[in-house]
Amino acid sequence: MTMKKQQTNVRDVAVETLLQIERNQAYSNLLLNTMINKYKVNEKDIALLTELVYGTLQRRETLDYFLAGFLKKAKKIEAWVQILLRISIYQMIYLDRIPERAVLFEAVEIAKKRGHKGIASFVNGVLRSVQREGIPNLEEMKDPIEKLSIKTSHPLWLVKKWVKQFGYEETEKMCEENLLPPSQTARVNQTKTTVEGLLEELQNKGIMIEYGDLSEDAIKGLKGNLALTDAFKEGKLTIQDESSMLVARVLNPQPGEKVLDACAAPGGKSTHIAERMKGTGIVHSLDLHEHKVKLIKQQADRLQLQNIKAEALDSRKAGERFEKESFDRILVDAPCSGFGVIRRKPDIKYTKTGEDVNRLASLQFSILQAVAPLLKRNGVLVYSTCTIDHEENSDVVKKFLDSHPEFERDQSITVTLPKKLHPYIENGEIQLLPHYFGSDGFYIACLRKKG
Repeated sequence: MTMKKQQTNVRDVAVETLLQIERNQAYSNLLLNTMINKYKVNEKDIALLTELVYGTLQRRETLDYFLAGFLKKAKKIEAWVQILLRISIYQMIYLDRIPERAVLFEAVEIAKKRGHKGIASFVNGVLRSVQREGIPNLEEMKDPIEKLSIKTSHPLWLVKKWVKQFGYEETEKMCEENLLPPSQTARVNQTKTTVEGLLEELQNKGIMIEYGDLSEDAIKGLKGNLALTDAFKEGKLTIQDESSMLVARVLNPQPGEKVLDACAAPGGKSTHIAERMKGTGIVHSLDLHEHKVKLIKQQADRLQLQNIKAEALDSRKAGERFEKESFDRILVDAPCSGFGVIRRKPDIKYTKTGEDVNRLASLQFSILQAVAPLLKRNGVLVYSTCTIDHEENSDVVKKFLDSHPEFERDQSITVTLPKKLHPYIENGEIQLLPHYFGSDGFYIACLRKKG
């Protein structure tokens, strides 16, 4: 049943948002803003709506495990009813400040409006049973990997895979980190201002801010939305995770050079490269889709960067568009499973599969193959992803190096990255897991074409 606008309340909008994420596999971060505007959610309710959508989505598997015992006798229930129960249980277990009577009342009212009295009675019965009997004790689960999967709401196949790659302790820390809300970080556009100057400007406007942890041009928002500031509109900053900011540092573009960003949308790394070149040279930014190229151009315009040329092109066909050995540096920030950004896009952990990982690894290798001839001798090629799986990261790089003897690992990655990251650098590559610094999980490898 579709919601009527005039009858919306914040929990009803949350149900509708989660329903659309499930039905259309829409990204939660994009859809949430659309729903806030569509249903004119009050500013004071936006924080609760965000908490309900992200919290319920982050802990979906855990909530379904808690509910399973109370739904044994139920016939197949509609998707919106399951979502309503999840949201209600989430509030009862994880949000102390909301009284349980308010949770039950709202759930029953939404069930009446979306369904009928029978469904409202069913929802009321389930929630009262949970209230009376309590939820199952996860500590009683015998299998540690299965327990970790349910406790942190990550698919069992993924937890098994990570335990094999990183060990149980690291996987546990990573899964727990993925349940925490991400901090908002921004990159300072140093062609327009300085980090110190922007910090002072924002603090004078009442925005709580501090220096970033990893990147020299990063600031971290503690209170207030950096994307809504005048500084953002004026192109003095770009919203970007700190681990993502490290990529342009590793690429280390120099003024006047010709650089290729092979998979550039939405433009965060292209604009960073252009800023580091102080508006000189040229950055050719490619993306497969025209509407995504538009995003790159919008970013470049906002930041007033004239040295970016964005165009729609499959980077696997870059050899048809550009001459061999015509670029000083090439970045392949490859399409990936995104398992490093689960905190920002919790839906990823439920929608991606092992087959997707294998398919993406094949695509990543083919992009590297296609752009390799375009790099000048002694040129630098950086490969990066926002995922953590070996198959999409170190395995792809190894396969590429094995089949391209003209390339070698570039140890200058140690010079370009801050000292606190040096323990994580090995053989020209770095794998950051989310719990190391509270940043996105990220992989970066630096390669050089032999002279």
